[in-house]
Amino acid sequence: MQHKSWIRLRPNDHCIVALRRIARGETIDIHDGTPALIARQDIPAGHKLAIADIQPGQEVFKYGWPIGVASHPIRRGDHIHDHNLRCEHALDYTDLASQTPASPEPIEGKTFEGYMRRSGQVGTRNYIAIISTVNCSAGVSGAVARHFDSEILQAYPYVDGVVAFNHDSGCGMAYEGIKHRTLSRVLGGIARHPNIAAYVLIGLGCEQNTLGHLQKHQKLVQLPGMQWHSPSGQSHAQDVPVLSIQETGGTRATIRRGVELVRELLPQVNALQRTTVPASQLVLATKCGGSDGYSGITANPALGIAADRVVACGGVAILSETTELYGAEQLFTKRAQSEAVARKLLDKLQWWRDYTAHYGEDIANNPSIGNKAGGLTTIIEKSLGAASKGGSTALQAVTDYAEPIHGRGLIISDSPGFDPVCVTGMVASGANVVVFTTGRGSCFGCKPTPSIKVATNTHLFERMPEDMDLNMGTILDEESIEQAGDRMFDAILQTASGQKTKSELLGYGDEEFTPWAIGHTL
Repeated sequence: MQHKSWIRLRPNDHCIVALRRIARGETIDIHDGTPALIARQDIPAGHKLAIADIQPGQEVFKYGWPIGVASHPIRRGDHIHDHNLRCEHALDYTDLASQTPASPEPIEGKTFEGYMRRSGQVGTRNYIAIISTVNCSAGVSGAVARHFDSEILQAYPYVDGVVAFNHDSGCGMAYEGIKHRTLSRVLGGIARHPNIAAYVLIGLGCEQNTLGHLQKHQKLVQLPGMQWHSPSGQSHAQDVPVLSIQETGGTRATIRRGVELVRELLPQVNALQRTTVPASQLVLATKCGGSDGYSGITANPALGIAADRVVACGGVAILSETTELYGAEQLFTKRAQSEAVARKLLDKLQWWRDYTAHYGEDIANNPSIGNKAGGLTTIIEKSLGAASKGGSTALQAVTDYAEPIHGRGLIISDSPGFDPVCVTGMVASGANVVVFTTGRGSCFGCKPTPSIKVATNTHLFERMPEDMDLNMGTILDEESIEQAGDRMFDAILQTASGQKTKSELLGYGDEEFTPWAIGHTL
């Protein structure tokens, strides 16, 4: 039920969500046969107003699910927030895969203009990557990339850029330990990414994450068709251009050699052309950040519709942020394609509970300060809103962080909720488009993949017009969630075909590459 001042998401909810500031003393008619209520406190936009009396220890419902229990008596007309609501949740291992939905009706004929790679993948952008194996080579990698400024690249209009993929790791870790394996998987994923047409690897020479280890374990070869020349003049078609600072002659010599290699690769990458490909080649990463009380009402459900469209086309929709599915996992375990898939998600969540407890913390220590200011009180409430990005299709797989995507359909990829770490993992898995919803106004990009920024409310869209691509605040006015989701799906196809996003136009994406530094530092 919706009114211009508020919305009630499910008939059994104990609260309504304010769509504007509701002043203390204001009368609200709920239209359910009960007497009108009077707001007992000021209710900021996006926050919850109690429409029933709730006793301490009693569950409080929103989205038709409990989002926590009352920590103090809540009276009809009260503001429900962290002063009177606390999180309580236990993982449920029952009824797994009990409500697996049928495959969606296929959508035929949807296409986009992409770069067909010989690997069989399709790129939505055409970058050259400078990949640093260790933090010690980050300065050299960055210098090589910065050499190719906009003036030089004007001569290569079909090259989207030369990007350095730098990070703060690569050494001080156990050889073949979890931190080493994770970093190797991320860097390998970037090298193989369909938006990367060619790449150069740069290392120091004595790091734990050696150039040889990365090549061997990630099975890296230069992308088919690329040619480069060794200092002796010999032409190479398959071997990866690899530079060790210690063996190449130091910093300046390595920068010079790196620049030479990229100069050779530029005309070859520029010669690649977009072709019409089916929408089944979309690998969509979904993300919400800077969420507010509108996120689970507007932008996230609309993104869920768009994700369903991608799956119906035969593509992949990736849902991540494992820590922000806690409390909403039953929405996926029940619709998993098998009990094994459902158990893998639950096991991941249990791992996260143990992991946070090891540091004396709690997985429920979420939402953030900004989330709470926007109206979100508990992690369960936040998760129920975030989960709607996953749409309604069957959960096909649960994968490790940055694990390559091989299947199709809806996939959950394990990661923290922290925006750059989360998106880096999905991109390394092969995502060629990102849709990022925000209610507070997150600014984000993650090269080599374009990020479509979606505002949950019209006020944000009008306040930050240079950062937001789409406005889902229209759902609170005249547009249905289905219509908004279709509009978002069209934007995904247009972006995949080369239309620049606001984040790309602003230059975001170079600093957001942040592999998950899981494990200890030695």
